[in-house]
Amino acid sequence: MIDLSTEYLGLKLANPLVPSASPLSRDLDMAKRLEDAGAAALVMYSLFEEKVRNEQQHAARFFQQQAIGHAEATSFHPVPQEFTGYVDTYLDQLQRLKSALDIPVIASLNGTSLEGWIEHGTELQRAGADALELNVYHVAANIDESGAEVERRYVELLEALKRNVSLPVTMKLSSQFSAPLHLARQLEAAGADGLALFNRFYQPDIDLETLQVMPKLELSTSTEASLRIRWVALLHGRVKLSLAVTGGFHTAQDVIRALLAGADVTHLCSALLLLGPGHLGTVLAGLNDWLEQHDYQSVRQMKGSVSGRHAIDPAAYERVNYINVLDSYTSPPGVLR
Repeated sequence: MIDLSTEYLGLKLANPLVPSASPLSRDLDMAKRLEDAGAAALVMYSLFEEKVRNEQQHAARFFQQQAIGHAEATSFHPVPQEFTGYVDTYLDQLQRLKSALDIPVIASLNGTSLEGWIEHGTELQRAGADALELNVYHVAANIDESGAEVERRYVELLEALKRNVSLPVTMKLSSQFSAPLHLARQLEAAGADGLALFNRFYQPDIDLETLQVMPKLELSTSTEASLRIRWVALLHGRVKLSLAVTGGFHTAQDVIRALLAGADVTHLCSALLLLGPGHLGTVLAGLNDWLEQHDYQSVRQMKGSVSGRHAIDPAAYERVNYINVLDSYTSPPGVLR
């Protein structure tokens, strides 16, 4: 029997399929369906520090500032005896998931400030999270901020949080760093337990009629997986961090390539939103069949066997691959060359 188990952030998992942060974890019944379909762990939807601050500002104006200039106004909007805020709702859902599921639950914190990371990180630990995924969704739009300063922001936030929590911590990075391998080493030295490659920056669009900048959500496709596979292959064996890939993993073939490159787990989101939790079983069956056909006894045996350190042609992950791909192109029949 094929052993599909793996290890991620010190957690022993039955297989390498982990649903990533998405609305699916907001519903307890859906979370149970994901577990029943084969999810080895679950990353919760993100706790956004901006939403916490926005709620606090609204509450202050509505409850605390209502009487400015008019003492009698204090009775207009009395502070409710029981007020369940955004953070409380998140922590309650985390505790419900922990009570209902047998698989590990990883909390996702999308923070912006040092204070917010520490405060909310410690709350998530107290609520029972098995690990923390930290998503520094930072768009480097300050023309006076250097690349080194952007990297330092990540490292300092991590160091501060690790001084206050004992949970395993993984950093979810974007692909827009000039030296991802060097940053990975810095984060490892700062106390990171893992990396998730890569965050998907959702790009704004422009409405041509109103000229307004509009938010635009597009689900991933398998074509996005190649970028993650390349960088996890270059990282495998060079750091001791747990490695996850996220963004573009839809099929068993996508997952197999990621594991061969050196990933410990693959996160799935868009595929589950499109096809439902049962798709996990399809991917697991495909993974199991491939391992049997290629005489592997376990995921551990095949993991990293085509990484940058073990591939037949390691240079294929670097510049030479760029040259070969361009040279290999041929025009379709009938197109003038």
